[in-house]
Amino acid sequence: MHTFRRTTTLPFPRGDVFRWFSRPGALVRLTPSFFGTVLAEPSQGIEPGSTAAMGVGAPGGFGMWLGAASGTFQGLLPASLRSLNAVRPQVRWDALHTDLVAGESFTDVMTSGPLTSWTHRHDFADGPVADSTVMTDTVNYRLPGVAENGWVARRFEAELVRMFDFRARQLSDDLAFHRQHAGRRLTIAVTGASGLIGAQLCALLAGGGHTVVKLVRRTPRGAGEIFWDPATGTLDATQLAACDAVVHLAGHPIGGRFTAKTKDAIYRSRIQGTALLSGKLAVLASDGVARTLVSGSAVGYYGAAPHHPAGNLGQASSRALAETDPAGSDFLAQVCLDWEAACRPAADAGLRVVNVRTGVVQSAADGVLQRLLPLYLAGVGGPLGKEQWQSWIGIDDVAGIYAHAVLSASLEGPVNAVAPHPVTAEQYARVLGAVLHRPSAVRVPAVGPRLLLGRQGADELALADQRVSAAKVVADGYQFRHESLEPALRHILGM
Repeated sequence: MHTFRRTTTLPFPRGDVFRWFSRPGALVRLTPSFFGTVLAEPSQGIEPGSTAAMGVGAPGGFGMWLGAASGTFQGLLPASLRSLNAVRPQVRWDALHTDLVAGESFTDVMTSGPLTSWTHRHDFADGPVADSTVMTDTVNYRLPGVAENGWVARRFEAELVRMFDFRARQLSDDLAFHRQHAGRRLTIAVTGASGLIGAQLCALLAGGGHTVVKLVRRTPRGAGEIFWDPATGTLDATQLAACDAVVHLAGHPIGGRFTAKTKDAIYRSRIQGTALLSGKLAVLASDGVARTLVSGSAVGYYGAAPHHPAGNLGQASSRALAETDPAGSDFLAQVCLDWEAACRPAADAGLRVVNVRTGVVQSAADGVLQRLLPLYLAGVGGPLGKEQWQSWIGIDDVAGIYAHAVLSASLEGPVNAVAPHPVTAEQYARVLGAVLHRPSAVRVPAVGPRLLLGRQGADELALADQRVSAAKVVADGYQFRHESLEPALRHILGM
């Protein structure tokens, strides 16, 4: 039997810390993408008898490579096959909550999974200074068979250190966000709630005590879900009446080849859904309730090459793009322009509308970072381009900006969701290689992205050159968790 113990001091009252663990979303926020995925959130919070399930990947660099490679493969599958668990290299971990002392401790055990046994006790005590908490995690576990001793046991403990380092940072940052945004508890409807950003946003909002209602395109499974179908214009406006805000994230994935069919799906899925929500919220506006619509958009609004002489800035320039700059003229720019315009009925009816122009999201679970990890971990990573600007943002900060847009009454109109310090393609490659302790000199030829995305997709996505400013959201009071790329990647990858 092995015992792992981690003590963390948090500058927050014990009651606030304990309540955070008891709310929905805690397990999602504490499960890093380098570890695995949450298959089922706790059925009854931390109450005894509550059950949860996770999919756990292999440990270390090999596990990260395997997870990223399978994720890339899965992203290339037809939409109907992407949810198949067979392509996910994970082992199911079922957990049961057993003991609870309100405000002081709770315990969960593994009922089935990759280990022989696992018992995790969480203890909370008042900290050494006022309004602080000492949290102690104690894990008693037994590894299977010959893994109980030697290199495997040491490697497993190193993975526990990596995991609990991530959890400590994540918990502290979430509690700081909620303290900054303390106030009235809201009811917030979210589309695209199961997506990369949506899952983290819903968990972050729920951790602050807000009620999250998910808009789904299947039969609802309870009061926390509302049925809608943008393709047929189906949505009962009265079901949104109790909501203080709607966050719209749903849309056809953009990461595939830009065929005529795919481009049509990208465009229609965004415009139809936004127009439907905007129109229904406009109808509700006569009841006098102050509501907010936060809708997705992207930095693609500015075009793929706004800094070039023929770009939408009108001259060669590397200055950071602000929300007041004009839209580009390529396909994705037109999508974003019409996407934002579809919110006008809600704005004209008096709702506060925020259009979040998202940058290149960094996560090991999906997107460009996931696609690059197998190459870098194999030692053949390198720049995707050279001097092109990449306006990136960490997954926790993009979820944070969406949540901030909901909770900050002073934020309105378009807002760039990018980190304050963009990097060039060469800088990105150098930083990622340093974080992973791998070389980063194998330059990716332009033909590579074009084989995967087609010429238009490669030019507007993989090879885009957009230096975008975060000044507006910073001026509104949003506090970035990671302003620079290296600390962001170290947190995301647990390095």
